[in-house]
Amino acid sequence: MDPEPLAPQQPSAANPISIEACCQQLATQLAMANLHFGHGAIDAQSEALWIVSKELGLSPSAALEQMHTELTTAQQAHALAIATERIRSRKPLAYLLEEAWLMGVPFDCNEQSIVPRSFIAELITSGDIEPWLPADGKVLDLCTGNGSLAILAALACPDIRVTACDISMPALALAARNLKRHGFSEQIELLHGDLFDALPDPNEEERFDLIICNPPYVNDASMQALPAEYQAEPAIALAGGSDGMNLIRRIIDAAPDYLNERGALLIEIGNEAEHFHLAFPQIPVIWMEVSAGNQQVILIQAEDLR
Repeated sequence: MDPEPLAPQQPSAANPISIEACCQQLATQLAMANLHFGHGAIDAQSEALWIVSKELGLSPSAALEQMHTELTTAQQAHALAIATERIRSRKPLAYLLEEAWLMGVPFDCNEQSIVPRSFIAELITSGDIEPWLPADGKVLDLCTGNGSLAILAALACPDIRVTACDISMPALALAARNLKRHGFSEQIELLHGDLFDALPDPNEEERFDLIICNPPYVNDASMQALPAEYQAEPAIALAGGSDGMNLIRRIIDAAPDYLNERGALLIEIGNEAEHFHLAFPQIPVIWMEVSAGNQQVILIQAEDLR
């Protein structure tokens, strides 16, 4: 009879230790556990830092500047318990901590919405979208989830008006919490509905300068192969149909009616560039450069949609 596989060694609390030492301890345990990363942290070391910083009430970047600060035994024990639960459950760490960081900004996070991680956030904070967004412009965030992209847009461009919508009421409830957390309950309007169905019928005065969207785009074959961490997220926020383009087709078809003459549509398509080319060979697009390369996010100008 073959021996049973050994379970990952579980961490245990010890005497007070520094942030650096605790992170090393947690990272070793997480790395041994065959976890999948990518929900706000790229590896075991990043997740360990995230756990410890949360325990101390610091941002991960602030914790990096205080690596010799000591945790109490109680803090260490709780951090180790979070690591143990991460290993046991295979859930994204953001769900266990009930918080996610995107471009240095914290957001309430739970299983009502996917963990915020869109590459569009990079384009917002870098100012790369500003050529398509006048100072008093209007932005629509489709499939807003927990509201993170809408909030980042409002933070980057305080003079704009932002509308955010989602088909999921639980996700919108989470978005409302994040609007309140960051003081945008008045500036950002939340609407419930299926894509553009959430909006009034379009007219010249109510059109948008920029529509941003991180839609469900994972194709059926990829959905079947998702690691447990992704399976813990709402499937409705991930699944994009046989080629991943189901919602993107609807968005591209309807967007011209909701964009100003010089407006633009910014969509994340993830690893579906090949399927996008096959579905829309006739549409001129601008491939936007992000940290993952230039095949993840596309910008389509309104004139090329009409």
